[in-house]
Amino acid sequence: MGTQAHLVYKPFLGSAFNPLRKNKLPIIVKPPPHIITTRHGVLHSHFSSTAPKREKDAKNRVDITGMGVVSVFGNDVDTYYERLLAGESGVGQIDRFDVSEFPTRFAGLICGFESEGYIKGKHDRRLDDCQRYCIVAGKKALEHAALGGDELSKINKARSGVVVGTGLGGSTFFSDGVVTLLERACATSNYCFCAAANHIRKGVADLMIAGGVEAFINPVTLGGFVATNALSARNDDPQTASRPWDQGRDGFVMGEGAGVLLMGLITQKVDGTDHAEVMESLEHAMKRDAPIIAEFLGGAINCDAYHTTNPRPYAIGITSCIQSCLFKAGVSVDEVNYINAHATYTPAGDLAEITALKMVFKEISGIKMNATKSMIGHPLAAAGGMEAIATIKAIQTGWLHPTINQFDLKGSRFVVVVVVGVAEGVVTNDVTVEGGL
Repeated sequence: MGTQAHLVYKPFLGSAFNPLRKNKLPIIVKPPPHIITTRHGVLHSHFSSTAPKREKDAKNRVDITGMGVVSVFGNDVDTYYERLLAGESGVGQIDRFDVSEFPTRFAGLICGFESEGYIKGKHDRRLDDCQRYCIVAGKKALEHAALGGDELSKINKARSGVVVGTGLGGSTFFSDGVVTLLERACATSNYCFCAAANHIRKGVADLMIAGGVEAFINPVTLGGFVATNALSARNDDPQTASRPWDQGRDGFVMGEGAGVLLMGLITQKVDGTDHAEVMESLEHAMKRDAPIIAEFLGGAINCDAYHTTNPRPYAIGITSCIQSCLFKAGVSVDEVNYINAHATYTPAGDLAEITALKMVFKEISGIKMNATKSMIGHPLAAAGGMEAIATIKAIQTGWLHPTINQFDLKGSRFVVVVVVGVAEGVVTNDVTVEGGL
């Protein structure tokens, strides 16, 4: 199964293709060991004469006006991205339960999570972490969209909804409008983005909270992944275990968190700051004078039913999904200049993904690519949401975070599209690749 989501930067004033202002965030990059900090400029994208047709009707255009995140780097979107830019690793030893008998004893674990101000104490004690992460990320996305607190009364609940998924966490959501809980493994968040956009475009809703959440690090799930030989076992140096595309990669690192977007028609005012995204129609965002963070152009979903975990040979399923996504988004291959990759650092998965990208993007010299999971681990259902936020922040700031733990790329057939280090420049089109590989 694979899902692709395509976003485009939409400045509040002027054209979507105006140059971004210089990044002014006070970010001092102090690379940890084993990181190459080569600075790259991101090429300006351009329209191709062969570009597919894009949606022009404001009633069918879906904008993102808010973001919410819960991560190993905290619950603030800007802090989350600054620490990604700094190349920090959020992976460490598991201390929630006894792991002495497990061959893998580390993960991207959230420590010191605080829900004060977002969940009442009595209710907070009754919820599992999966529910707590989701609620905090969702409320932060609403705040970022200027719809938090007293502003919630302005929302037409009958025309709003929630599409949030989890893979191994248990959550229940209540709303007066559209409520959907989806589980599509690693592709869950992107699947939710596509579903939320469809609700908006079909006129079922004007405003949607969409994304993914995961809090699955416990003895049962750890033992299950150990049994499938899916996890890295670098217990002596866990912060270097997440190695996308590296020749020495030996499995993925478990992670957790939440990432959601506020989505809707371009007629309301919604702003984002967490690993939850608020999606609304362009018409709706404009009516409420909402600052528009990005526009959701399109997405695609497929499933070739080939194998539980292994990708189909020659990456046919992934290739067709990416091509379908670009077609539905109205974007030609030569307009894409940045890719945030799935990159689970499994031997078969990484190779299949890069094979597909090379088949779709024939000319890859101008494309930059990075892997957020190298720093936060693999949060399964939440991965696409957390990576979507990293992608939008890259578009906003013009800076790309590094891919850490790149020790042995020599001889790799796909090193040509890897970005190592912090990149500065303008990004106007991107593809987020997420799927069960």
